[in-house]
Amino acid sequence: MNRGEIFARIAAHSGAWDIVVVGGGATGVGVAIDAASRGYEVLLLEQHDFGKGTSSRSTKLVHGGVRYLEQGNVALVMEALKERGLLRRNAPHIVRDLAFVVPNYEWWEAPFYGLGLKMYNLLAGKYGFGKSEILSKDETLARLPTIKREGLRGGVVYYDGQFDDARLLVNMVTTAHEQGAALLNYAQVTGLHANGDGLIDALTFREVESDRECRVSARVVVNATGAFSDNVRRLADPGARAMIAPSQGVHLVFERSFLPGDTAILVPHTSDGRVLFAIPWRDHTLVGTTDTPIESPALEPRALEHEIDFILDTAANYLARAPTRADVLSVFAGIRPLIKHGEGKQTSALSRDQSAHIDKNGLLSIAGGKWTTYRNMAQGCVDQAAMLAQLPEVECKTRALNIHGWHPHAEKFGTLAVYGTDATAIREIARRDPALAEPLHPRLLTIGAEIVWHARAEMARTVEDVLARRARALFLDARAAIESAPRAAEILARELGRDAAWRDAQVESFRKTALAYLPAPQG
Repeated sequence: MNRGEIFARIAAHSGAWDIVVVGGGATGVGVAIDAASRGYEVLLLEQHDFGKGTSSRSTKLVHGGVRYLEQGNVALVMEALKERGLLRRNAPHIVRDLAFVVPNYEWWEAPFYGLGLKMYNLLAGKYGFGKSEILSKDETLARLPTIKREGLRGGVVYYDGQFDDARLLVNMVTTAHEQGAALLNYAQVTGLHANGDGLIDALTFREVESDRECRVSARVVVNATGAFSDNVRRLADPGARAMIAPSQGVHLVFERSFLPGDTAILVPHTSDGRVLFAIPWRDHTLVGTTDTPIESPALEPRALEHEIDFILDTAANYLARAPTRADVLSVFAGIRPLIKHGEGKQTSALSRDQSAHIDKNGLLSIAGGKWTTYRNMAQGCVDQAAMLAQLPEVECKTRALNIHGWHPHAEKFGTLAVYGTDATAIREIARRDPALAEPLHPRLLTIGAEIVWHARAEMARTVEDVLARRARALFLDARAAIESAPRAAEILARELGRDAAWRDAQVESFRKTALAYLPAPQG
């Protein structure tokens, strides 16, 4: 994908786009894939980089949601389990099976959780990932050698999916592009404009790099901005009533030694009413998450001190070696776009169901849901958008549409496995310039050739784009990412034709952002 060519295509486009999507996260890009694959003319605009918000800040799980089963939301769980299976089939280079163990310290936990997880498997049907089993104490320790042993009776094992959220999203952007959609990052929507009938038929956006203001026409506009949905709605209707109740979730990342095997831990009940996960991810250990109501969303949300303490305290109850602040390599926060259904509920009890809302001006907003169900959400949204825009009726094609990079045995690419078939091109870049085959940092697996690929084929524009979302360095080890920034900036500047001043400014900008991914020292 060449960003300059895409922007030129948008500028040269005459007439109205069938569907204009605002928001470049999982839902928005999912809508673009679905709509473009049906043959509709689609434009997607993202104010920052693809996945800057919630879609790069998840728990890295493709799952049905054990917690929602306990709440009795069987329909949501069944939908998610089905979509989990489809996503593994359509993106096997990124989505893989992962074993989870629920450790048991009370006599009743094994039969109780064993029965619930058996129901979880039954609901998955043909899309199941593996059977649950009750484990003895020794079997539990064999899978989780670093679990706290005192009082341990055994455990229950079940299977779900794991993925790299931002890496999948970037591949989805490429998929949408290959289907014919025009997608542009760093394109901030500044206005929604109605015709004489009071219906939105155009919008303006600012192309950030050139500071150029542009106007495009649309038969229908889809607002897929997640936690920022109400902000976009109020561009057209300042008095629009809020539909989003944002909630913040925080994750901590530690070195792999805290969870050295290939099995994750599920803590089914915590003091804030959520479940807590400890999972192996990219040769590290990721632990989360929290649930904290917030007043308003931010593009770069920050973890609160009490959230960090909560995760550390809860993890200490289950790990033989209690993690401390000094052990935290990175801490990141994400915002859930929960749907309001009345007032006064705790965010942990609010719905994760998707919700489509049509304002009287014709703006179609899609929010809620979760990463696992993005495809299904997109399908329903495009059905409604096509009806609003009076577009020809075309069946959805995404159930069997492979995501870019698809490869059934991507593990053969080693550390580049998450790139799928693109790994071959990255290896070729490294072969032609051996200096680009070297890791950016001793504690990171990212090589220089990946940065080149991000710039040439994945529309990366800044050091943050590559080190936060495409290579994931910032989310794995913030200090190592800061130390890698000069080399990443040098490579990126060469690819984008930028000067030394730009390079230095990028390093400093990234350093300021990355410092927020380091917890404050204790005391």
